[in-house]
Amino acid sequence: MSCSCSDRPDAKAVSRRNLLTMLASGAVLVGCSENVATGRSQFAVVPDEALEQMADQAWSDVKAQSPLSQDAAEQARLERVGRKIVAASGRNDLEWEFAVFDGPQINAFVLPNGKVGAFKGLMDFAQDDDELAGVLGHEVGHILARHSAERVSQELAVQLGVGVVTAVLANGEHGEYAGEIAGALGMGALYGVILPYSRQHELEADSVGVGLAQQAGMDPAGAVRFFERMATEGAGQAQPPEVLSTHPADGPRLAALREAVAALRA
Repeated sequence: MSCSCSDRPDAKAVSRRNLLTMLASGAVLVGCSENVATGRSQFAVVPDEALEQMADQAWSDVKAQSPLSQDAAEQARLERVGRKIVAASGRNDLEWEFAVFDGPQINAFVLPNGKVGAFKGLMDFAQDDDELAGVLGHEVGHILARHSAERVSQELAVQLGVGVVTAVLANGEHGEYAGEIAGALGMGALYGVILPYSRQHELEADSVGVGLAQQAGMDPAGAVRFFERMATEGAGQAQPPEVLSTHPADGPRLAALREAVAALRA
């Protein structure tokens, strides 16, 4: 499962330009703060309000472009389990909305404004409410961990840093190679910072998610069963090396998930 915060290209470009300008001018305080859900310090300078505005447009776009499922029972199931997870999360400040989209994908997503989408393929794949709670706990876990704010902050910082280095190089003795050097720096930031954080985000959302499932009165082991079957389904399919992937490999992810569930039961 993944966290999505996509929106129209023009709106996204304007938003990022504005945020980048704020970072460059010092209008946004650049620093780290500890996240209660994950227990670690995180770099997140983009305000939640800005992300929620972007997410509002993204949700409208998704609903306009992707047909909703006409299966009323599955929609009711998503709402029932989702509301339990939300109650456990304590994030009643968001206007939560759940929608089942008509598609075979075994996938779900969450937006920073509390909008949660699940495809019909995932609803069919989840064999019981405990498994579905594991998936939805993972998605809500992304919000509690403020992963969207952290990811966008990292990307903006990389853009700002590469832009500054490019300007310096362009005025130096290696000016003719400024573009190539800046590109290499950008790739280094992608593989050395942004992608590893994406993998870390997924593992954190798994850990937070099983805790939410348990608090909601569900069996946290449902997440393990769900992702075990997901791994089995994907066995034999070509997978990119973990260093090039936004998601952790199945083996380490399942090991961490089982450990998190065992810790809850202990």
